[in-house]
Amino acid sequence: MFTLLPAIDVSRGSLAVWTRDGPRALTVHGGDPLAAAAAFVGAGARWLHVVDLDLAMGGTPAAEGVVRSIVQAHPTVAVQASGGIATATEAERFVGAGAARVVLGSAGLTDEAATLEVLASLGDRCVVGLEVDGDRIAPRGRRQTAAPLDLMATVGWLSAVGARAFLVTSVGRVGSREGADVELIRRVVRAGRPTLAAGGIDGIADLRRIRDAGAVGAVVGTAALEGSLDLAEAVAWAEA
Repeated sequence: MFTLLPAIDVSRGSLAVWTRDGPRALTVHGGDPLAAAAAFVGAGARWLHVVDLDLAMGGTPAAEGVVRSIVQAHPTVAVQASGGIATATEAERFVGAGAARVVLGSAGLTDEAATLEVLASLGDRCVVGLEVDGDRIAPRGRRQTAAPLDLMATVGWLSAVGARAFLVTSVGRVGSREGADVELIRRVVRAGRPTLAAGGIDGIADLRRIRDAGAVGAVVGTAALEGSLDLAEAVAWAEA
């Protein structure tokens, strides 16, 4: 089954979107992450992807309360927490808030010891995030690496040390709805690990291409929030 994960990006407790200048507040759903979660669950979503933009920008975890509230309000829905998570301590805070899975942020991958600690601590509950620009892993936010990592060399190393799954994001397409980078997805899928895709996703035709490229699921952001993707229809397609 193909899994859809509608994204809820949070900054200072409110819905936001990533921009090169930092988080920008959104007015959809009244800016309320819990209202967005309720709408997504109402459309049939079984997973939600919560992004802590404040942590991604180099601050401290600020979306734990949102994760906890979603899990309490919707106990049948699983939450995947993301947003610059780089250490086992940060990851475990989100697990403690009720997250079923945590995405290890790309910016943390230059610290091999910390990466190994997160993988060992979380096991199947860890998805490794790969924010990609061309052939390089290029994290967004203030936790940027001094030198971008080679994508496939890093994927190979991560697979060898026990990474269970990947979330590959085409950073140049985030928020654009211009279509997913299918070739990028295929390259990561070849590593033989379950792979989720994100960035540029617009509609069901796009999701079909992502599935055909070998991905097991997709994180949908702007399209789901702004309504160009009928989430209920997309969930029905994914589960058919």
